[in-house]
Amino acid sequence: MPLLDQKVAIITGAKGGLGTFVTAVFLQEGATVAGVSRSIQASDFPNPRFVAMPAELTSGDAANRLAGEVAERFQNIDILVHLMGGFAGGKPVHETDDATLDRMLDMNLKSAFYITRAVLPHMRTQGGGRILAIGSRAAVEPSAQAGAYAASKAGLVSLIRTIAAENKDRSISANVILPGTMDTPANRGFDPKADYTKWVQPAQVANLLVCLAGDSASQVSGAVIPIYGGEV
Repeated sequence: MPLLDQKVAIITGAKGGLGTFVTAVFLQEGATVAGVSRSIQASDFPNPRFVAMPAELTSGDAANRLAGEVAERFQNIDILVHLMGGFAGGKPVHETDDATLDRMLDMNLKSAFYITRAVLPHMRTQGGGRILAIGSRAAVEPSAQAGAYAASKAGLVSLIRTIAAENKDRSISANVILPGTMDTPANRGFDPKADYTKWVQPAQVANLLVCLAGDSASQVSGAVIPIYGGEV
């Protein structure tokens, strides 16, 4: 039997460089997937268990509408995989403008807060669930000229660990994965001379997420899991 048979998963950022791998493997493992991104379409993942849900998680109301629509359609929300995020850097903290800080907080922390807050009441009512998020190595090992990004990802780690502590009475686990540089087309474009063999393969992250989403990992919660590839 597939690991996620009859499970309902919301995957945010389902169409991105990592999201494409994650959505494909969750469908392969039997999950029904509500895939979320701004421009997602049903044709992106031609599978009867895939539902495209174009949305932007820029407010609590938007997240509540999304969670309510999924719960009404499928009765359950078993898994949330929050992949949505972004990067901005290149300047030290004293030269970082307000717009960059706001963008990093919106993309990497506020969107996670909104969608986790929206799905938790449904998971608490049904008596279980899995919340998984993608952070960054920078959350625990910040480097120069990416202060707003690192701070937003550190906030995400704190949020997920808090959710784990607050919801253990309802069999809801919450974990965050911290990848190093991932081998995606966008990252290759930023650094065309890098040694890509040392970068984290998105398929590895996707497989780890599937394991954490399954029943066999129900006691893993509050974990902050590094996956650094060959750059350990």
